Amino acid sequence: MARAGGKRSVEPSGSPSAAATRAALVAGAVAALREEGFAGASAREIARRADCQQSLIFYHFGSVAKLHLAALDEVSGARNTRYRAMVDESKTIGDLVRAARAVFDEDLDQGHVTVLVEMIAAAQFTPELRPEVAARIRPWRTFAADSVREALAGSPAARLLPPEELAHAIVALYLGLEMLANLEEEREPALALFDRAGKIASLLDIFKRKKKA
Repeated sequence: MARAGGKRSVEPSGSPSAAATRAALVAGAVAALREEGFAGASAREIARRADCQQSLIFYHFGSVAKLHLAALDEVSGARNTRYRAMVDESKTIGDLVRAARAVFDEDLDQGHVTVLVEMIAAAQFTPELRPEVAARIRPWRTFAADSVREALAGSPAARLLPPEELAHAIVALYLGLEMLANLEEEREPALALFDRAGKIASLLDIFKRKKKA
């Protein structure tokens, strides 16, 4: 039960207050990863942001690592909804590239991909995180492959660019661009690449329309 006028303490599992505490801890972990990095997203820091006792992290999630993964799931779920809406609204390859540019800008402004980048970096040195983070990236490659396959259907590039290979490159490039943009505090070089890709996409769209004509 939460103490009146104090930090949250243990509540009965499944109660509304327990759900609120879990949500607060996840939100605190997301914010800590985004603003302090993995090294700074400690149990103490997350509990401070969630305004609850550190013990609740272990009560609700079992470990700080599992809370970090829950934070990654939270961000991934929200971005998955956003990306799928972007793809559904795109009618051409050019539309898809322009939408990806806008979402990249949005991700940088709001720090969404930073959470994933921090978790990927942490997984290199934390064996228990490595398979978990890898498992959470695989659906993104599948999503990218499906999007590429649909966008290139009927295009001469479809035979030259296997969707699975291109999807792997897209995910790796996107994360790399995000990391460099954050490191250098400069996004213009990345946006220039999107603009260049947009010009190539426009040519592919022209070829695709001519083939259908």
